[in-house]
Amino acid sequence: MICLRNAEVSDLSTIVAIYNDTISSRMVTGDLQPVSVDSRKQWFYSHDPLVRPLWVVESESTVVGWLGFQSFYGRAAYQFTAEVSIYITNSHHRQGLGQFLLGKAICQSPSLGIKTLLGFIFAHNHPSLQLFQKFGFERWGYLPGVAEMDGMERDLVIVGLRI
Repeated sequence: MICLRNAEVSDLSTIVAIYNDTISSRMVTGDLQPVSVDSRKQWFYSHDPLVRPLWVVESESTVVGWLGFQSFYGRAAYQFTAEVSIYITNSHHRQGLGQFLLGKAICQSPSLGIKTLLGFIFAHNHPSLQLFQKFGFERWGYLPGVAEMDGMERDLVIVGLRI
């Protein structure tokens, strides 16, 4: 059984572990080294369940993924726009959790005061691009060679959806 809930501070170490597990794939994040729980505390507390929540998804009472809303660009004029990020444990890939989380994010956006959702996805991350496209996100931007990982330049795709 799948359960979605607001993240609690006791979930932070698991959230960080899930995030850190993605780093070596060079598919999901631009971080090149694992992050610490301490370094993510301010980020964790910046999430407000009423406007920019951080959700965890549980399977059999174990946190197996998370979704976070981040304010875009930090200026008042962009208050109705949010970036959405999804991270799922490797053991739970291809089980529909990404679809579940993104669907919930889209449904809940109006109640969070969000009119536009953005995703920042590496161009070589085809599974994530396909997921967002399935939910109607369109390519709004393309930044060639903006990231360098292991000596390879990587492109970034910005996808967006008006709610």
